[in-house]
Order: sequence, then C-alpha cells, then structure tokens
Amino acid sequence: MKLLKFLMLAAVALMAVVSCASKKEAKEAPASKVLVLYYSQTSNTKTVAQEIAKRLNADIEEIALVEPYDTAFQATIDRCKADREKGILPEIKPLKSNVADYDWVFIGYPIWFGTYAPPIASLLEKVDLSEKWVVPFCTFGSGGLESSSKDMAEKQPNAKILPGYGVRAARLSAMPKEVEHFLKLYAPLMDKFKTTNTSSPFVPADFPEQHPISADEAAIFDAAVNGYPMLNAKATTVASRTVHDGEGTEYLFTAMDMPREKKADMPPASEIKVYVLVENGKAPEFTRVVR
Repeated sequence: MKLLKFLMLAAVALMAVVSCASKKEAKEAPASKVLVLYYSQTSNTKTVAQEIAKRLNADIEEIALVEPYDTAFQATIDRCKADREKGILPEIKPLKSNVADYDWVFIGYPIWFGTYAPPIASLLEKVDLSEKWVVPFCTFGSGGLESSSKDMAEKQPNAKILPGYGVRAARLSAMPKEVEHFLKLYAPLMDKFKTTNTSSPFVPADFPEQHPISADEAAIFDAAVNGYPMLNAKATTVASRTVHDGEGTEYLFTAMDMPREKKADMPPASEIKVYVLVENGKAPEFTRVVR
C-alpha cells in the first residue's frame, strides 16, 4: 500500500511538472529510456520480459552467468544451497547495456528460496540504480513478489522501487493480458507508453475491509487452491474488488496455512494472504500467496 501511494503521488507530481514546463516552452520533453533486464532459468521469466519489452518498445538484455546452472532442477537447487551456505553469489557476465543511460529499469527473475534468484543478487551488487524508476517482475510457483521487492529496495535504497508484477508459472498463458493492464499503471509516468484512453494511473479500487467468509466465498477459495500441493489452507476472512476494467473480480483471502504433513520438523500453522482471480465466465484461479 505504501508503494502504491508513492506511485500515485509521484504520478501527480510528475504531471504537474510536465504541465508547468509545457506552458513555458513548446519543445517536447525527450521520451523516457526503458531497459528490461532479466534472468531466466526455464524461459518463463524470459517470456514475461519479452512481452514487457515489446509493449514498451524497450531495450532488453538477458543476465547471463559465467558458469550457468545445471539444466536439471535438483542440481540447480543443490548448487544454490551450497553457495548460500558459503555466502557465495554466482558471477554474472558484464552487461552490454549501460544502465546509467536509462530512466526506467524493469528487472525480472524467478523466485527461489522466497526471493529473487541469486543472479539478481549479483546484479544488484554491481549496478547503481539510484534515482532510477525500477519495476520488479517475477515468475513463481505460489508467490514471492512482495518479499523480493522488499529485498531489492533494501539492496538499492536510493532507487525508486515501484509496485511490481508477478505471475505463477501455471498461469503464464494469462500473462500478456495481465501485463497490458499492469503497464497502464505507469502510463502517466512513462511518456514512451501512452494509450489513447489512458490519462491517469490504472489503479484498481482498494480492497474494502475484510469480512467473515461466506459459504459461496469459501467455495471460490477451495476451487482456486484445490490440487496445489504446497497449500493446505483454510480461509477465514475475505475482501474483493473489481479488476481488469470490470472483466473480473479479485479476492484477497486471509487463511491459515496448516502443516501438510504430521512431522516434527514441519513449520507451525501460519496466517497467509491468498489472491484469487475470477474472470467473467472462468473458473477461480489463485494468482499469488503472501506469507
């Protein structure tokens, strides 16, 4: 919520500056320069990066490792765990793009261990994003957008980290339409991306206060999470809002995530937030989990 308010205030301030400047001089301000940087292990994040770059007509560059991870999932996880225990970050190849030349930097990554993948940590050690507009985007199994954005802001405290976009790998087919709606949020700030029908930030209405869940809402929650092995949750309260220009309803459920197995080393039950989207005429889908 703080990030969203920051974005809206920034948009108002910037539009005021542009308005004053246009009265003083007829010369049009130069277009923003946009760079999309991404690391992708399985091509999911690459697909999102390409969609964003295409819609913004932005420059795009893949972050590459000097010693790439193994293509096998478990081998990659084992290497990451070993590196984490030793405090080692993977070495990345030098970027061809000069980040200093850009006003906006979109940074994409898969979520590993609850945050951005290690190559992004290496990137954040090497680049200076001070005063840049920075937009995170990520792919994941269940969530991690909020935690990774927070970690990025801590690593780059002088960057203007804005609300990001995340998509479950299982919902990648929905990504192009979601990216279109997501980028409308930045239309007033980014003169390179403007549409004829968008003159202010596309900000969905805030969620109202949560209320105890009804039987119908419980059915929506259960239908959305049914079959996902990493969730064993029971929803308790909920709020909803209209999204996608009236084409769907988004639910924010508060739920208790219970241990999936009766083992001594399993974490205790904890409160989580689960976002569920119900588009007109479609079945409920959970879009992300915030732990």
